[in-house]
This record gives sequence, C-alpha cells and structure tokens, in this order.
Amino acid sequence: MENITIPVEPEIAKAYREAEPEKQQNVLLVFNLILKELFKDTSFEEIVQQIRQEADENGLTPEILEELLQDK
Repeated sequence: MENITIPVEPEIAKAYREAEPEKQQNVLLVFNLILKELFKDTSFEEIVQQIRQEADENGLTPEILEELLQDK
C-alpha cells in the first residue's frame, strides 16, 4: 500500500485515532474498497454491489460494516 493524506472532519480524525487497531484496519479496508470503486467508471449501484462483494471476501460481514457506520 501507499500512503496519501486526505483531509477529514475533526471528529472523524479523532474517532480514527482513538479506535482499536482492528477497527482501524477495518475502516481502512472499507475506505480502500470505496475509493477503488469510485475511481472506476461505474454506476453508484455497481459501486455498492462491488464494495459489498469485496468486503465479504475480506471477512467484513454486514454486521461489521453496520457497526463501522454506526460508530462515531
């Protein structure tokens, strides 16, 4: 992987810094999946489907994804 810097809202940065390492890894995985799909020339529905498929292949269950989206 290669590191880049992306500005985020202060509460996102704080939540990430304070998260457990496993949660940080899950967030990075989801973030990478989203970015990879967003830079392709595909529809939003195709992006969501591909993210779900790749997340599942990487062991991120719908429950884990929901937890990541709910946590602040």
